[in-house]
Order: sequence, then C-alpha cells, then structure tokens
Amino acid sequence: MEQNAEKRIEQLRRKIRKHDKRYYVQSQPVISDRQYDKLFAELKALEKDNPELVTFDSPTQRVSGQPLEGFVTVRHAVPMLSMDNTYNPDELRAFDERVGRQLGSSDYDYVVELKIDGLAISLRYEQGVLVTAATRGNGEVGDDVTANVRTIKAVPLKLLDGGKVPAVLEVRGEVYMPASAFAELNRLRDEAGDPAFANPRNAAAGSLKLLDARTTAARNLSFFAYATGELSEPLGENHYQSLQRLKELAIPVNPNIQKAKDINEVIDICLGWSEKRLELDYQIDGMVIKVDRFDQRDILGATGRAPRWCISSKFAAEQAETVVESIDVQVGKSGILTPVANLKPVQLAGTTVKRATLHNFEELERLDVRCGDAVIIEKAGEIIPQVVDVKMDLRPHGAAPFEIPTECPNCGSEAAKDTDGVYIRCVNRDCPGQLKERLKYFAGRGQMDIENLGSALIEQLVEAGLVKNFADLYKLEAGQLAKLERMAEKSASNVTEALEASKTRPLWRLVAALGIRHIGGQSAQILAEYFGSLDALASAELEVLKDIYQIGPTMAESVYEYFRDPKNRSALDEMMACGMKPQRPEKRRTDKLAGKTFVVTGTLEKFSRRRAEEAIRQAGAKASSSVSKKTDFVLAGENAGSKLDKAKKLGVKVINETEFMEMI
Repeated sequence: MEQNAEKRIEQLRRKIRKHDKRYYVQSQPVISDRQYDKLFAELKALEKDNPELVTFDSPTQRVSGQPLEGFVTVRHAVPMLSMDNTYNPDELRAFDERVGRQLGSSDYDYVVELKIDGLAISLRYEQGVLVTAATRGNGEVGDDVTANVRTIKAVPLKLLDGGKVPAVLEVRGEVYMPASAFAELNRLRDEAGDPAFANPRNAAAGSLKLLDARTTAARNLSFFAYATGELSEPLGENHYQSLQRLKELAIPVNPNIQKAKDINEVIDICLGWSEKRLELDYQIDGMVIKVDRFDQRDILGATGRAPRWCISSKFAAEQAETVVESIDVQVGKSGILTPVANLKPVQLAGTTVKRATLHNFEELERLDVRCGDAVIIEKAGEIIPQVVDVKMDLRPHGAAPFEIPTECPNCGSEAAKDTDGVYIRCVNRDCPGQLKERLKYFAGRGQMDIENLGSALIEQLVEAGLVKNFADLYKLEAGQLAKLERMAEKSASNVTEALEASKTRPLWRLVAALGIRHIGGQSAQILAEYFGSLDALASAELEVLKDIYQIGPTMAESVYEYFRDPKNRSALDEMMACGMKPQRPEKRRTDKLAGKTFVVTGTLEKFSRRRAEEAIRQAGAKASSSVSKKTDFVLAGENAGSKLDKAKKLGVKVINETEFMEMI
C-alpha cells in the first residue's frame, strides 16, 4: 500500500510541476483551475496520510508554519550589480558607440527586456532544488528571504528534469506584484484601517521583508527570471539561449523579450513599449538593453557598480504640473494623520486631479512641499495621485514650510509618532474625527451595510453628541433623527429600519465593522469561521489567535488587545443589549462539549489537526495550542511530543482518536 502511495505522490508532484510550467512559463494552461486544485488536494491528502513521504520540495510545502525571528544575511557568489540609466534615444546611441568602440567591431547583437518594477532576487538551486533566495542588498550581501520566496507559486521549488540540470544554478530575477493583486491588497488594507501602499514595488518589497511567510503567501507575488549568477556549467553561448534554457527548466521568463540586430531596432522596441506598457498586468518603468554574447560581455567588463554591457532606458512617467493651493491633514479611523495636497485641478492619465497624497510627514519634509508651490504630480502605480517633485525656481516669496502637527487638527489632543514606523497618530481614542471615520466604516457596504446612514448624517450625529460609539447608533429613535437638519420623518424612519435590519448581519461583518487594526473583511471571515461566536472570539487567548492559519502575530495581538479594552467591551455589551444578534457561520454547531478545552498533538489517522480543531469547535468546545491547568483533554496521536509529556505532568486527561470520535 505504501509503495502505491509513494508512486502516486511522485506522479502527482510531476504533474503539478508540469502544469505550473504551462501556467507560469508558457502561459498555456491545459487544465482548469478546478482540475488543478483537485490534483493538489489529492496530493495533500496522500501526504497527510503518509507524512514520512513528505519532502520539502513538494508543491504542498510552500508556506512555513512559524514566523522568523529575523533575517540572516547571504553573501552572493557573484555580485549583483546595478545598471546605468538612460532617458532618451540619444543617450542609447551614445551607449552603443561606447560598446562598438570597446569591442572594436560592429558585429554584436542586443537583447531587449522589460524593466519590471519590483525587487531583485537571487535564487540558488542545487541538484535542481531551491535552497536559498536572497535580496540584492548592497550587491555583495543580501537578506535570506527563502521562506517568503517559497510561497511564490511562480518560483519552482524543484526544476523539471527535461534535460540535464546543472548541479549549481543561480537565477537572478524580479519579484513583483501584479496590478490586480496590488489593487486588492490596498482594498484590504483600507478595510483594515492600514495606510495604502504607494505603488506595487513598495508592496512587493514590503511583502518579501515580512517575518511571517503566511502573510507573504496572501500577497500573490509573482516572479520573472532575467539572468544567471553562479553556474556549475553554462546554459548557452549567449544570453538569449540561456533564457530559453531557463524556460525548459520551468523557470518563468518574461515572454516579451526580443533580439535586436542594432541600436536603431533597440530604440524602436523601446518606443513601442512606452505605449503598450499600460496593457500589462504589472508595472514596468523602462527597458533593459543587454549585449547578447557572453564572450563580448567579458571584453566589455564592468565598473565598480555596473556592467558596461547593459543599460536601462527609463520611461518618462505621465506627469502634470499644477499648484498646491493648500495642505490638509486628514484623521483616519485608526488615528493616522495624513497630509494631503489640495491642488489647482489638472488633467492626468485621463482624470481630473484635485488632491494628491503626500503619504506621511517624513515624505512631506523630504519633498519640502509648501502652499503655493508649483509641483509635479503623477499617479503611483497608475492609481494614486501623488506629488513627486517641487519646482523650486517657481516657489512664491515667503512660502513657509508646513509645520508637522504635534496636536490632532480635529480634537487638539497630542499627536505622537509610532514607535515602530513613520506615521503620526492622534492618541485620543475619543477624537471626534476618528469617531466619524470609524462610524462611516462601520456603516459601509462591506461591513454592516446600513442604508441611509451616510457621511453627512454621521457628521451631524457626532457633532450633536448623539453618537459616541457604535452602540449609540442602536439607541437612536426616529423622533431624534427627525429634528436634525434635512431629516424628515420618513427619512428618519428609514434610518432606524436600516439599523434594525443590520442587527442580524453575519458575524464576520460585525467583526470587520469594529475596525480592529489590521483586520479587514477576509481576516474577519477567518476569525468568524474559526470561533463561531463573538463571545468565543472575545475570550480567545493570544496563543490561540496566533495559531490560526492566515492570522499572523500582528493581527493576533491587535485582536487580543481590542477585546481586552474595557471601553470596547462595554460598547459591545451595549450593542448586544440593544438586540444585536450576529448570525453564526452556516456550519451547524452543538453544545455537546461546551466549556471544555482541548489540545491536539501528534499525527492523527482520520483528521488533520485543523479538521480536529474545527470538530472541537463545532461541538461547542475550545481548541487551544498550549497545555495548561485549564486544559480538559489532550487528543494525542502518533509521535506526540512535549505537549503529551506536559499533560501527564499536570494530570490532564489524555484521549486517543477513537475516544475523541465517541465524544463528538
């Protein structure tokens, strides 16, 4: 039986790797996502039943279960150099003249590639297996980000055996975030009350430097290879052949690479992509031009920082010039103060832009933006208008630097800088500005979806002192509302009816609506499904929260602290007293084991750990990750370790899988 399982597991791994190559390398999938998922699910099930057959290069082993404590450094076997930049055809022709002069010949070709705006990465494969992934760093030494890069599905964990795989193969490439993933990430960050990333490159770089690979896995990063580093044997006589060989090994290479016989053809290709780039699902900020033959590269050599055989041709971003009429400071629902430039209206990328973010006060200081300044704006990631430069020669006389606030512009309370970041926050949790934003978010369509409770009405309710927390919304009466400006009896009645209807929204919507820092709709659904009730979530221990798949330490601490704040708990109690009855997840539950606490350890035959813990919760009990005196039962499978020892030491009852199934 085990031999059959081992054979099937290896068959499935080969199939999945081949389908990954068709999807990520050839862009020619031959099966549907559902069929692929079916193969993947079968492999996971077989590996669960045969844990001794699990290998670290299996397609199922992409996400490490525990966060890193920090990054170690890796010395590059071959330095990762930078590139010189050009900005117009004349500079490209000057580069070509230098190449021809140094080679003493006109017999050379170029390869032209898209310059993807991401983060440079070096992948090291030994005997065809990914062993290390490192950032560029200073070119000599980078950070070991292997755990995070393993989560990127476009990066093969094991190379295909189509031909001989070099014993050592170092692949250089770019990790990037597709535009669609970037938009979704910023939507989720907005839901969670976190500041949006300025552009996909920052998002990709930030995602690779996270200590918890589970969070990186949710960011949907991708990868394209563009060069090689250390090799035990050459892949070809020139760069173009080398890239084709990488594709044969299932390593993604951008499909838009072109050969050019001379610099005029190079320039035509570059000019063509300055328009076509907007059709791509990822950002490029220029083109890279490389001499193709490796022997000619050796002749050309390199300076201290950049090769002489390649250069980048940067695109001019679509920009517009306008004037800063004023600078506002916005207060977000989590207290973050954000400077925003109010602009003289200007057309940019097909839209009229009146406001542009300055991101934070460090960025404001760096740019030195002042009221009255003529500024250059562009759309970061083709999405968010931002100020990128100030025309100092046009600065009006007497324009004063913008003062960084030490007080909240809304409530006058102290504004303090985050100890671990660049953001300045209003420290007053009762700030009316924060309250207004929290209430707007609470009532939003993605949260409690309270019709007729718009921004203007919320402003009036807060300013009139009628609402000081979420619970106060459910104490409002139609008569009170009808006395407000622009509110008739019918409008007031519509609001109270909408509030009443929201009392039975699904649990996850309520969790999302609370505005817990770092918790948006997706993570709220995970928490709602895991705990099943608000009481269970509110009483969850920190270690239990940290142990939930896709809920990292930062989210866990934020949830834990929120529900241990007396003011938050009081407001929740008041909401429940007003008749709030959030719907539990659809899965049916019982109270058969209500009040009991279980810990699962070891390998079970009929359950994965997650399935066992879900069964525990469905029976009304609590699943914990650590054994203590409060633990009622330890469900122990094979190879149970220290948790079993601790249970015996504390006298906690230990049960086997058969006993557990009888209990549930």
